[in-house]
Amino acid sequence: MNGFEIARKHFGAAIDDAVRAGLDPEAVARYMLSLVIAKYRETRSVADVRSELSFLADNCDPDTDYVFMRP
Repeated sequence: MNGFEIARKHFGAAIDDAVRAGLDPEAVARYMLSLVIAKYRETRSVADVRSELSFLADNCDPDTDYVFMRP
Protein backbone atom coordinates (compact mmCIF):
# COMPACT_ATOMS: atom_id res chain seq x y z
CA MET A 1 0.00 0.00 0.00
CA ASN A 2 1.40 3.40 -0.94
CA GLY A 3 0.92 6.78 0.74
CA PHE A 4 -1.92 7.85 -1.56
CA GLU A 5 -3.84 4.63 -0.88
CA ILE A 6 -3.42 5.07 2.88
CA ALA A 7 -4.66 8.68 2.70
CA ARG A 8 -7.61 7.73 0.46
CA LYS A 9 -8.61 4.91 2.82
CA HIS A 10 -8.63 7.15 5.89
CA PHE A 11 -10.25 10.10 4.12
CA GLY A 12 -13.01 7.82 2.84
CA ALA A 13 -13.53 6.41 6.33
CA ALA A 14 -13.76 9.92 7.80
CA ILE A 15 -16.36 10.95 5.22
CA ASP A 16 -18.33 7.75 5.86
CA ASP A 17 -18.20 8.43 9.62
CA ALA A 18 -19.45 11.98 9.03
CA VAL A 19 -22.40 10.77 6.95
CA ARG A 20 -23.31 8.16 9.57
CA ALA A 21 -23.14 10.82 12.29
CA GLY A 22 -25.31 13.20 10.29
CA LEU A 23 -22.47 15.68 9.83
CA ASP A 24 -21.60 17.65 6.73
CA PRO A 25 -18.93 15.72 4.77
CA GLU A 26 -17.58 19.00 3.35
CA ALA A 27 -17.03 20.30 6.89
CA VAL A 28 -15.03 17.17 7.69
CA ALA A 29 -13.01 17.70 4.49
CA ARG A 30 -12.26 21.29 5.61
CA TYR A 31 -11.18 20.03 9.04
CA MET A 32 -8.90 17.49 7.39
CA LEU A 33 -7.41 20.19 5.18
CA SER A 34 -6.75 22.25 8.31
CA LEU A 35 -4.97 19.27 9.84
CA VAL A 36 -2.86 18.81 6.71
CA ILE A 37 -1.88 22.48 6.80
CA ALA A 38 -0.98 22.20 10.48
CA LYS A 39 1.21 19.17 9.68
CA TYR A 40 2.93 21.07 6.85
CA ARG A 41 3.56 24.01 9.21
CA GLU A 42 5.57 21.73 11.50
CA THR A 43 8.40 21.66 8.97
CA ARG A 44 7.59 24.24 6.27
CA SER A 45 7.35 28.00 6.08
CA VAL A 46 4.06 29.83 5.59
CA ALA A 47 5.26 30.91 2.13
CA ASP A 48 6.02 27.30 1.17
CA VAL A 49 2.63 26.07 2.40
CA ARG A 50 0.92 28.94 0.57
CA SER A 51 2.82 28.06 -2.61
CA GLU A 52 1.81 24.39 -2.32
CA LEU A 53 -1.86 25.29 -1.82
CA SER A 54 -1.81 27.83 -4.64
CA PHE A 55 -0.31 25.26 -7.01
CA LEU A 56 -2.99 22.74 -6.09
CA ALA A 57 -5.77 25.31 -6.46
CA ASP A 58 -4.42 26.50 -9.81
CA ASN A 59 -4.28 22.94 -11.11
CA CYS A 60 -7.46 21.38 -9.73
CA ASP A 61 -9.49 21.55 -12.97
CA PRO A 62 -9.15 18.13 -14.63
CA ASP A 63 -10.28 19.58 -17.98
CA THR A 64 -7.49 22.17 -18.18
CA ASP A 65 -4.95 21.73 -20.95
CA TYR A 66 -1.41 22.74 -20.15
CA VAL A 67 1.22 24.20 -22.45
CA PHE A 68 3.40 21.08 -22.17
CA MET A 69 0.53 18.76 -23.18
CA ARG A 70 0.16 17.63 -26.75
CA PRO A 71 -3.25 17.26 -28.46
